[in-house]
Amino acid sequence: MAAQNFYYECVNDEGTHLSGTIMAENEEAARAALLERDLMVLRLRHNSNAQYRALWARLTQRRVPLKEIILFSKQFRTLFNAGVPLTQLLRILQNQTENAQLRAALADIAQQVNEGKSLHAAFVSHPKIFPPLYCSMIQAGESSGALGDVLDRLTYLLAHEETVQKQIASALRYPKMVLIFMAAAFLLLLNVVIPQFVQIFKTAKIELPLPTRIAIEMNAFMAGYWWLCIGIACAAFFGIRWWLNTPTGRFWKDSLVLRLPIIGAVVQKSIMARFASIFSILQRSGVSVLDSIDILTGTLDNAAIAKEFAPIKAKLTAGQGLTEPLRSARYFSPLAINMIAVGESSGNLEKMLDELAVHYDEEVEFAVGSMTEAIGPVLLLCLVVVVLFFALAIFLPMWDMTKLARG
Repeated sequence: MAAQNFYYECVNDEGTHLSGTIMAENEEAARAALLERDLMVLRLRHNSNAQYRALWARLTQRRVPLKEIILFSKQFRTLFNAGVPLTQLLRILQNQTENAQLRAALADIAQQVNEGKSLHAAFVSHPKIFPPLYCSMIQAGESSGALGDVLDRLTYLLAHEETVQKQIASALRYPKMVLIFMAAAFLLLLNVVIPQFVQIFKTAKIELPLPTRIAIEMNAFMAGYWWLCIGIACAAFFGIRWWLNTPTGRFWKDSLVLRLPIIGAVVQKSIMARFASIFSILQRSGVSVLDSIDILTGTLDNAAIAKEFAPIKAKLTAGQGLTEPLRSARYFSPLAINMIAVGESSGNLEKMLDELAVHYDEEVEFAVGSMTEAIGPVLLLCLVVVVLFFALAIFLPMWDMTKLARG
């Protein structure tokens, strides 16, 4: 008999409610599989629309805030270093966390560890909460027997990531607000102010200037085809969003961001700081250079730079050192390459990576400040263009009407 999909709602031995889907030949087999996992079944039914429910759950699932992950990691480190057994440790953290999504994930992780799975395998089963870097660091700590040290470094790295994200978000908050208000003002002027003058200009029997004709045509189009405008906007929004999540779209977007005059430098320096920090931590944790390249490929959050690691890994596999392959990469600065070369030749690669990370952290802080200063005039120029367009569209024909009346 072919396996069927069943939707379940259960409670574990800690009283946490869990829900999901399970594949089994029949209802009895599904119930038995859940009981083997020490789950008390509250509801179990055949789910013919499981794939749609799962898709909806993924779309509506909110990401666990980074500060929650940092707090969990600190507590995990403290309890682990105190010698608390893993299963008990996870149960304690499950009861302490206030985030329902994280609490359910910890309940499942504790259950998997109790069944004999490795900690790494249990974390990997929750990719929406724990990113590849987190899982790879857990794996490195398990394999090297230094999980406590790895958790120390992982906690530092997550805190560092949060600081950089806050810096960039703070710098972009003002430009976002200005752009939103600018778009709102544009639509207000186009759909409220311009219509007040359309009839006056049409009865004046004067040749309308180009800005006025453009504004009138735009207003007429939006008034007559507002539904089409909304449809095109929604289709463009969701279509572009879908395309940007494809490998091609993600690579195109990340490449474009790196080429932007102001933002590109900030993003590139932020990624270099992240690269140096993660690479240093992985080296200290006993991860090989080749495995570190694999981990870095999935954790730099930029497809354009991650693509550079494929030829780098091929050259490393062929027996070359790290410095020469990096020289052929497009986005690595001479400073980064030279510092890595010194560290590789002297045997102090971890130390040089730490110094490189500190340097780029300072560069990011300076670049964020420069970006904020540079974006201000650009936004002001855009605002001047919008105001000037509507000023010309309204006052040029009025000026012509005044001259006609005097004549």
